[in-house]
Amino acid sequence: MNSTLNPSMSNDKKLHIVMFPWLAFGHMIPFLELSKLVAQKGHKITFLSTPKNIDRLPKLPPHLSPLIALTKIPLPHVDKLPSDAEATIDLPYDQVKYLKKAYDELQQPITQLLQDKRPDWVIYDFVPFWLGSIAGKLGISTVFFSIFIAATGCFLGPVPILKGLCDEDRTKPEDFTVPPKWIPFETSIAFRVFEIKRVIDDVVRVDDENIPGNYRRDPPETSNSSGSAPPPRRSTEAAARNGGELKSGSTGSRRGRWCTWRSGASHGRVNFEVTELAHGLERSELPFFWVLRKVAGCEAIELPDGFEERTKGIGVVCSSWAPQLRILSHDSVGGFLTHSGWSSVVEGVQFGKALILLTFLADTGLIARLLEEKKMGYSIPRDELDGSFTCDSVAESLRLVMVEEGGKMYRDGVKEMRGCLVTGICKTNTWITFWITL
Repeated sequence: MNSTLNPSMSNDKKLHIVMFPWLAFGHMIPFLELSKLVAQKGHKITFLSTPKNIDRLPKLPPHLSPLIALTKIPLPHVDKLPSDAEATIDLPYDQVKYLKKAYDELQQPITQLLQDKRPDWVIYDFVPFWLGSIAGKLGISTVFFSIFIAATGCFLGPVPILKGLCDEDRTKPEDFTVPPKWIPFETSIAFRVFEIKRVIDDVVRVDDENIPGNYRRDPPETSNSSGSAPPPRRSTEAAARNGGELKSGSTGSRRGRWCTWRSGASHGRVNFEVTELAHGLERSELPFFWVLRKVAGCEAIELPDGFEERTKGIGVVCSSWAPQLRILSHDSVGGFLTHSGWSSVVEGVQFGKALILLTFLADTGLIARLLEEKKMGYSIPRDELDGSFTCDSVAESLRLVMVEEGGKMYRDGVKEMRGCLVTGICKTNTWITFWITL
């Protein structure tokens, strides 16, 4: 790990660190958790985001509030970006590129802020490809904090390919459905055809209205870079502090093993997918708590006729924000039907919940293969080309993973990994101590 630091800096100096995540809650929350871990060492944090996002972040623990400054930076206006959109959750997927354009317009205010505050470090996300050079000119050390799992980086390519120093011989979607040639061991981690087709535009296609995703992820060399930080894990204690317990009976009168699902779907197929999910939940005959939020930019999602009446007393449909950690921490929840985003996976594993996987965007396909390989999760069967699925496949998958003997290996696999996660928290804490004392 390379870094450029002020030689007069002593190891016991309390640092000032700026955090600058991408405008997605799947990025902001891990950055905030990392901020808390670093602040626990007594270091000062300036956490940067837009006003609306800062207001939507979880409350800071009182003992850390004096050390973490949640700093609002207004998002510049750009054409085609709605005035109230400040995070990916506020937009349909095909409009996120305008959010990235607005984010790029933050270069000048970020430069001014760094000049004024002169922090010791800046920890940044994959989107601001321009931040490294700005910090380098100001003599500020930087570190790239990737919220993507290591398997994703390995799958995308070794450094020469990521930096464009040699040709990438994978030229069509099907090439990404098998493990790459540089992986020297046997593995099943690869995209399925429908998964890679959904992400390929954002990852490799040059968009004349935006910067391509692979350039943001791996821009040309920048000075003062000190490598990547491992992702933090939330402790159960922190979850309890932030959310408390989910009271018995607060999700309906029926006791038993519950399944919870948080929608991560893009808007193009939402109505069809919601219909199949609804019928699948009903046919599984399992109690459920379904978080079904309206997709930004789309019409209201309609459930099948009579669904809520037929499942009354068995399931709950929540159409607004839900406290995912509180729900997952409840003993009545036995399974987690998830879009396989890494933060959600970690939250499910830390509470020992069996994982039923339904991927949609980004690297969730690779995460799902990893979980399948480790016998920690089971993917709902889908059409290989278009990703469609049926209500029967949903119902059968839920029952397999949550109650049937054939799914015991998935339930046991998550419980076993839950113990490893505690060790991972300790290792993350050790890494932070090592990094700070460089």
